[in-house]
Amino acid sequence: MDTTQLLKGVLDLAVLAVLKEEDGYGYDILRRLREAGLEEVGDASVYGTLRRLFAAGLLTTYVVPSESGPHRKYYALNAAGRDQLARSGKVWRSFATTMDALLDDRGMAA
Repeated sequence: MDTTQLLKGVLDLAVLAVLKEEDGYGYDILRRLREAGLEEVGDASVYGTLRRLFAAGLLTTYVVPSESGPHRKYYALNAAGRDQLARSGKVWRSFATTMDALLDDRGMAA
């Protein structure tokens, strides 16, 4: 199965989940997603998702000066982002439960 198509459908949720515990800048968020097991996620996809989530009012940003390079733009969940994470998380869990049941019923579960 091509996981890139699955990633397109859940990247917003994955980014919100990564930001739940700690704010981050673009490359840091990308690194955390990859460390969590989403190795196939692309740089441009993450940066585009961050811009879209910010434009939708789900994230706030702030700039942190860096002594070793350019300033870093950090992203943080705001109240609307936390609400969206909770809603999307419920939808994902329901969907995953349904898929698990379908696979289990046909003897295909891991």
